[in-house]
Amino acid sequence: MRAGFGSIRRATTAAAAIALGVSLIAAVPQAMAKDKDKEPAKPTISPDFGAVAGPVQKAVADYQDKKTKLPAADVKALALTVVPQLAKIESKVKAPLDKEVFGQWEYLVGMGAEDDALEAKGLNLMLDSGLMTTEQNLQISAQLGQMAYKAKDYPAAIKALTPAVANPAAQDGIGEMLAASYESSNQPKAGLDALGAFVAAHKAAGKPVSAEVYDFAVGIAFRAKLLPETADWATQRLAVNPTSRNWLEAAQLVRTNLANPTNQDELDISRLLDATGALKLTPDVTGREYVIYLQSINANLLPTEALRIKDAGVASGALRSDDTFVKDIEAAARPRLAADSRSLDGLAKDAAAAPTSRVAVTAGNIFVSHNDWARADEMFTLAMTKGVTDEDKPHVLIRLGMAQIGEAKYADAKATLAKVTGAQAPIAGLWSVYADQKAAGK
Repeated sequence: MRAGFGSIRRATTAAAAIALGVSLIAAVPQAMAKDKDKEPAKPTISPDFGAVAGPVQKAVADYQDKKTKLPAADVKALALTVVPQLAKIESKVKAPLDKEVFGQWEYLVGMGAEDDALEAKGLNLMLDSGLMTTEQNLQISAQLGQMAYKAKDYPAAIKALTPAVANPAAQDGIGEMLAASYESSNQPKAGLDALGAFVAAHKAAGKPVSAEVYDFAVGIAFRAKLLPETADWATQRLAVNPTSRNWLEAAQLVRTNLANPTNQDELDISRLLDATGALKLTPDVTGREYVIYLQSINANLLPTEALRIKDAGVASGALRSDDTFVKDIEAAARPRLAADSRSLDGLAKDAAAAPTSRVAVTAGNIFVSHNDWARADEMFTLAMTKGVTDEDKPHVLIRLGMAQIGEAKYADAKATLAKVTGAQAPIAGLWSVYADQKAAGK
């Protein structure tokens, strides 16, 4: 649990201690004398509470006046002398204003007496009064939630914090603490749902949510072995913290979540890792990724890309040039390199003349392997007009989106990638996040 939780108490302490209630009780006669036809009646102290509140009000005011001048031990001792006085008149608290005033007294004295239960009673009374502002309600709920969480009373923490989820003014720590309370209650999915609602409320209000919130969600989902949720939150995290490490983790999670990943799925993911710079991480974490990338490439059909990735892997130290696997890639791709380059100019003509989309799809794949985005766009667009198979369609759309990103046609790419459904939709989602970041100049 990160340090952000600690700031909640400090903010609440300052805001919840509104006014001691001295002026509120003193103002009862004036409030009662208001002309009800001119303005709505203001809340007033009940007669029963007003009749007994004076001595306690004086004791609380005296405590407040002296506590700043006393050492901590003496402050606690002084507060403890007020506690029984509060208990003596508690039964007289009836009206909303009684609850607001008396709740403040209990809260302030409870803090001094180091009595969490009394603090919580006071805060709950203030909430129950219905007289607090929206901001005060939020801060009080946060304080109650933090106190309950600290006491490992997770149901109470959930109850206190849940209303704050929809408030875009809520600190990130509130959302995290609510999710942690659910996780500690063996309800990780509910905790992730709560964090999702928290993020949605902030986004709708144009309020930022820190990367730590997404880290928190990824951690909960991972610990609970909720693989789809882990991949989803890791993908969402990229929007606010697109580090190479986060790209690698998100891509690996999406891959792991595929029921039966094909070479084409692996290739679309590997190309994303290359595009985002994730393959430039240290060799100890990228070695396997280079192998997966090269295994997903048909070195005979795409020799230029196979050799480029092989050379990059060797140069980074992730692959060894004397490894049999690397030598096999070299042996398969190198003889095809010249013919691959010579074939480029005739591909578009052959694709246009073909009766089906198969040649256009192959041509588009070859152009992608050369990073020739304009012609890849042309070929995949042609393939779609000729009609592609259900098996080819998601990869054609993803690669058309890749090409459009390469052309800086980011809005078009987003629209194209949004058409991908089924098992490959999470892969398209990663590419869509990448399109957003390229559009933002990241």
